[in-house]
Amino acid sequence: MDDASNSGCGDSCTCTPQRSSAAPLGMPLAAPPASSSALTADPPAASGSASSSAATSAPPTAGTGDHRVEQAAIPAGTFVMGDSSGDRNAADGELPQHPVSLSAFSIDVTSVTNDDFARFVDATGYLTEAETFGNSAVFHLAVDAPKEDIMGRAAGAPWWFGVTGADWQHPGGRNSSLEGLGDHPVVHISFNDAEAYCAWAGRRLPTEAEWEYASRGGLDQSKYPWGDDEMDASGWRTNIFQGDFPRTNTLDDGYLTTAPVRSFEPNGYGLFQTVGNVWEWCSDWYDANYYSTLAADAPTDNPAGPSGGTVRVLRGGSYLCHISYCNRYRNSARSQNTPDSSMGNAGFRTVAL
Repeated sequence: MDDASNSGCGDSCTCTPQRSSAAPLGMPLAAPPASSSALTADPPAASGSASSSAATSAPPTAGTGDHRVEQAAIPAGTFVMGDSSGDRNAADGELPQHPVSLSAFSIDVTSVTNDDFARFVDATGYLTEAETFGNSAVFHLAVDAPKEDIMGRAAGAPWWFGVTGADWQHPGGRNSSLEGLGDHPVVHISFNDAEAYCAWAGRRLPTEAEWEYASRGGLDQSKYPWGDDEMDASGWRTNIFQGDFPRTNTLDDGYLTTAPVRSFEPNGYGLFQTVGNVWEWCSDWYDANYYSTLAADAPTDNPAGPSGGTVRVLRGGSYLCHISYCNRYRNSARSQNTPDSSMGNAGFRTVAL
């Protein structure tokens, strides 16, 4: 199968908009078709400009945190990393496939939740980058804010708005709250925010190789954590977008945005929703050519990614993934963003030191 032949996405796909990519308003989206069984919205009018700098939040006290997420023990082993299904996005660097050997490690069975992150904030007074910048990216159907708070559209992805007052406690904007969302994954979290939580909790972010190995759940070269069957076979297996992206979500899987972290069935290692729901930060710098630097005929031991870069790896896809736009709800799929970027579909899970 040719690269990205099913994705409708290609090189310019914007799954998680960069903070630096805020742009003036473009043409509005076409009005969605009427439907009594789907959630639809016309993106609202907007004006304003983005903040250009963030204040520095006080660092948390290292290793003192109360991290309560259940753990899965991942055995040492060797697996084949990279795309085996042919559904890769050409620009993402999912090839060549290469063998990787990993030491045993312990990883969160779920993404860090709003309740988990609230304990960190209560203990430290930490301010996320979305809070210090004063804005974050929100999907247009999820905006819950006055029109004057909507700053503009993300370059290349007009369904993303920069929204003043959007942050982890106000995921849709300042009219929204976390009521009823305590067991949902925390979002509007930058890489730097995730690192701050890890420092407090005495944890770390997984490497990209650890994340993929754990997501596979013992099924080497499988497309999804449950195997190769599609996600809607015999009922929904993960939280992605259904309908006419980006205008109409039919909510077939039950969720417009995030789902509780223990929704759907866990994989073979007991991990919930490694694909769909929210993108998860990894510790690696991102380079689309990194896999080609690794040996193809012998396992690479515990790879940690390139030595430097400008963007960090994100894994797993989110509730906005759709076959016509972004098919990155797969074990091998990769994405990336700047360490200070935050958005309503990205969070994290952690690994023991």
